[in-house]
Amino acid sequence: MTQITSPAPVEIRTARLLLRPWRPEDAGDLLPVLEANRDHLGPWIPARVATPAPVPILAKRLSGFAADFSADREWRFGMFSPTDRKLLGEVALFPRAAGGRVPFAESDRVELGYWLRADETGHGLVTEAARAALNLASHIPRFSRAEIRCDARNGPSAAVPVRLGFTLLATAAETGADGVNRNMQLWVSELANFPRPIQ
Repeated sequence: MTQITSPAPVEIRTARLLLRPWRPEDAGDLLPVLEANRDHLGPWIPARVATPAPVPILAKRLSGFAADFSADREWRFGMFSPTDRKLLGEVALFPRAAGGRVPFAESDRVELGYWLRADETGHGLVTEAARAALNLASHIPRFSRAEIRCDARNGPSAAVPVRLGFTLLATAAETGADGVNRNMQLWVSELANFPRPIQ
């Protein structure tokens, strides 16, 4: 595959998923998912992503995600079923350096993030989406490694890097924006390990 400088395809398809950038018109489908998954998502992902809001406000939020995608600040892919376009969740790539998230031009690694609605868990969909995103990142010369950060209490989320073959590098206490102290795991993998088939 030809190397690319920025992960900006408008669509990625896997065996069971359609991944594409968020659009403002997704707000109507996203709102009931966020409302039904408050307890499932709220403890683990940022409020600016997980918090339900009226459709016009949510559309503005998604418009911001789309603008960030186009400008290579971060790449949030909505996760959908390919046949009926059911909204399942999100997989995202964030440019990073050793000190944290940075503009793409300053990055040397990528952070992977993901969430999935509760009624679709247990089928390997996040692993499938994550592998597709990592396969994409592996063709970006700027990125040498991938990182996953997750709360140590979130067993299902922490199982994903294990299935992807990541190594647990560290667990450290971090204080989130909400003032809560959490033990956060840092999982790493060299991007040279991708692409490879799902195990």
